[in-house]
Amino acid sequence: MNLPSPTDYISVFKTTTRERWDWMTPFALGLLSLFGIAFIYSAQYSVHGRNWLTQIVWLAAGAVLYGVVSLIDYRFWLSVAHWFYLLCLIPLVLVLLPGIGSEVYGSQRWINLGFFSYQPSETAKIAVLLMTASLLIRNEVGTVRQSLSVLGKLALAVGAPMLLILLQPDLKSAIVLPPMVFSMLYVSKLSTRFFAAALGTFLLVLGIVTWDTLSYKNYMESHGYSYLADKGSYQAQSWVPLHDYQRNRIISFVWPDKVDPMGVGWNQRQSLISVGSGGLTGKGWTEGTQAQLGYLPRSVAHNDFIFSVIAEEKGFLGSLTVLGLFGVVLFNGIRIAGLARDRFGTLLAIGVTVLFAVHVFVNIAMTIGLVPITGIPLPFISYGGSFVLSCCLLQGLVQSVYRFRKDFI
Repeated sequence: MNLPSPTDYISVFKTTTRERWDWMTPFALGLLSLFGIAFIYSAQYSVHGRNWLTQIVWLAAGAVLYGVVSLIDYRFWLSVAHWFYLLCLIPLVLVLLPGIGSEVYGSQRWINLGFFSYQPSETAKIAVLLMTASLLIRNEVGTVRQSLSVLGKLALAVGAPMLLILLQPDLKSAIVLPPMVFSMLYVSKLSTRFFAAALGTFLLVLGIVTWDTLSYKNYMESHGYSYLADKGSYQAQSWVPLHDYQRNRIISFVWPDKVDPMGVGWNQRQSLISVGSGGLTGKGWTEGTQAQLGYLPRSVAHNDFIFSVIAEEKGFLGSLTVLGLFGVVLFNGIRIAGLARDRFGTLLAIGVTVLFAVHVFVNIAMTIGLVPITGIPLPFISYGGSFVLSCCLLQGLVQSVYRFRKDFI
């Protein structure tokens, strides 16, 4: 038996380094991370905030996590998907318990670990991704009739964490899951009848929400509130599971003249001013008046509305650069899905890519007034520990799909 020489090992290492790693996505993610650090600093410049330093720590930890996950054959996650899913459900339950979950602005979404506030909904996204891919791999998918069993399992697997997330309440983390799951079902070549039925259900739900919002608007006006406020009285008598502050966000988008410009509609108005005042090249780094003077609230400028800060200070060209970098990440994710060695790899890459696409589209769309405010953060740019780590882990999975797209030689 001929054993490989040290020269052979060096050759394999060079091949692994040069051909086994996709450098396009990490390069784009690195630039996006630098954008994030720079503009978190800028958003808090006038108050000497130090969240940009914390962001560097989380990005460094995320880079290590990205590297570790990239080195693990993605097929490993198929064998532990069910256990990982069950493990991630536990904190989703614990965060709802008094004394364990930390309540901030009426929502109980974090578990305070002392050095770190952990948001269970972030790991739940990963769990749903792995569980969905696992179920679709282990079960035959064809016509709707043939797929009823797996669809039932999938509805339970996705529905349980979604319900727990909605109970926090955290609508923004729940609404990103269905597009991811549907994209994975589409790649699995499920019957088009299912998607037609799903579209019909979505339109029905949209109609119910529209009707409920109209009823809420009429209710508030009949009680003499010329400018809608978060009174909390309508939600107690409505059978639609929405909070009044969520209805206010919808109304501030559809009927901006019906909300208090100093209250409900403030954030979106100031965001539009920020984006619109940036012009072609912007006002300059740390020179954006909306964030520096506090018109764009400091509690959201460095996270949910970070794109508004970028648009004001670096203008259309800076915004276009950020969009271009995200385009590279998303396009490369689809490319890697096509290169995957098996269906499990394809499902993982597509699921992650669509999840990121939803985050990018909704976040930027809400800052420019195309959709109601949801609070969805911008990957690798918005401030946040749990979110940064989950993004790094998810992109590490995509890198693993690329690295193990064929056997080592």
